Amino acid sequence: MRTVGAALAALSFVGVAALAGCSGEGSGDGVSQNAPATSSPSASPSPSPASGWNPKPGSVAAVGDSITRGFDACSVLADCPEVSWATGSDSLVRSLAVRLLGPAKAVDRSWNHAVSGARMAQLPEQMALAAKERPELVTVMMGANDACRDSVRLMTPVADFRASFEASMRQLRAGAPKAQVYVSSVPDLKRLWSTGRLDEGAKRIWSLGICRSMLAEADDLGPAAVARRDAVQERVVAYNGVLRDVCAKDRHCRYDGGAVFGFRFTGAQLSPWDWFHPSRDGQARLAEIAYRNITAAEPPA
Repeated sequence: MRTVGAALAALSFVGVAALAGCSGEGSGDGVSQNAPATSSPSASPSPSPASGWNPKPGSVAAVGDSITRGFDACSVLADCPEVSWATGSDSLVRSLAVRLLGPAKAVDRSWNHAVSGARMAQLPEQMALAAKERPELVTVMMGANDACRDSVRLMTPVADFRASFEASMRQLRAGAPKAQVYVSSVPDLKRLWSTGRLDEGAKRIWSLGICRSMLAEADDLGPAAVARRDAVQERVVAYNGVLRDVCAKDRHCRYDGGAVFGFRFTGAQLSPWDWFHPSRDGQARLAEIAYRNITAAEPPA
């Protein structure tokens, strides 16, 4: 850990937000190949003919940012896709793919096309790659990087965010017209700040430049700092509105109803390396939320 302080300075260039985590073990590189895990998948309800939604898809492709890549979950400044909430193989996380397909099938029937540091503008390219797999389900977790910038001025405009997400859906439909899509809400960055600011270690790490739009000068409660954080919060809420509305226009798409945004992660679940990304335990919570919503007879309210 002697070099951790210097290495963490590079985290500002990764800039992906999350709300949970405690450190895992091992490391990952490239697209997850999902080595077999020891846990068995939970039982899923039968498909609902009325809704047309199949709660037991036979393959999963994931797109998104560093949350889905398991960044900083196993070692500092490194992806760890084996603990990814969507496609990982770790037996303690029990990823969505493992829960839906079982450990053995998840090895060959799930793919992780997420990229650490990605913003919504990069999602169409990821969707094109996912479509080539002909998956029965595509998971989307994207948008934290669009709000988590060096300043409020640099946040992605809502109109651009919408245009990129709509283009992403069109890209997917061009190659996989019947694939189901599960869209996760953007995590609550303001809650991350309010939780982590009570820890001196978290504030020291954040001061290296992590998510300055929300986390800079964490102890500053002056009018300018409050207005800055409120602006980020409002933008995240607007992004989630876009995700909900665009998804609602696609008959094969299901939004999480704000479940990830509303989940109350605790400080004990934040990564000890950056107090920012989910680690193994946080990834497991995301997997639980996704599995519950995907296998439900009706979409979240």
